[in-house]
Amino acid sequence: MAQGTQFRTTRPHMLKESKVYQTQTLMGGLSGFESPVGLDRRDRINALRTGDIGFVHSWDINTSVDGPGTRMTVFMSGCPLRCQYCQNPDTWKMRDGQPVYLQAMIDKVARYEDLFKATGGGITFSGGESMMQAAFVSRVFRAAKEMGVHTCLDTSGFLNRNYTDEMIKDIDLCLLDVKSGDEKTYKEVTGGTLAPTIEFGKRLEAAGAKIWVRFVLVPGLTDSEENVENVAKVCEQFKGAIEHIDILPFHQLGRPKWHELRIPYPLEDKKGPSHALQDRAKAQLEAHGFVVY
Repeated sequence: MAQGTQFRTTRPHMLKESKVYQTQTLMGGLSGFESPVGLDRRDRINALRTGDIGFVHSWDINTSVDGPGTRMTVFMSGCPLRCQYCQNPDTWKMRDGQPVYLQAMIDKVARYEDLFKATGGGITFSGGESMMQAAFVSRVFRAAKEMGVHTCLDTSGFLNRNYTDEMIKDIDLCLLDVKSGDEKTYKEVTGGTLAPTIEFGKRLEAAGAKIWVRFVLVPGLTDSEENVENVAKVCEQFKGAIEHIDILPFHQLGRPKWHELRIPYPLEDKKGPSHALQDRAKAQLEAHGFVVY
């Protein structure tokens, strides 16, 4: 730890005593899954490569923002980006997840098949970054499609080429995080590059998948008029696939996890955007012909 670095501890007033806080920051465990036992490191690496196992952080059943209807949202472990506003830094390292057999995951989807069909829901893979485990996720999606269950991928698109064109065919909907409209801001926000997101959006459109774009509005970081305009220009490159854009106001609900993990939090005292700022960003995107929420 660098000299002078201090970790802050979450105090009670930082937490929101609400169901929203609980559903956004406290995810379920992995009860009900059969986990591989006795596999050595080489076996696990090979099984991960083939998609016979996946490293999972947690899962839940919800009717929130992870796609239409009632959904089983699976949070995969591992992410190559380090977003300043990350809500789940406990999913960054794949090794911190629990290995789960492919068939155990497919069986879980099958258990809720009737519920998904009755509500127009399905399975959503989130993270972390679910594209880090493309073989596992895509094989579950293939099985889900064979059941007639809707599939949704929540991703930054940063690992674009981890997904083959054949894998993309089994994605009904993608929640695509466009974290910035220009490379400089994207690098500052995430540590990564923007170009793969754009390419993945174009590939989704070519495959006939639908996209819900998600853009996190952070005052002083992603909120400039120029950056919002650039986000619109990015989205125009795969506009035919986009059903709507969600502007997600920055919040501090993830801050307790950074404190618990003793990771210095770069947005410690950052406030959420005002209603006026949200309205301005919304109007900018709408001016490009998008439906914006």
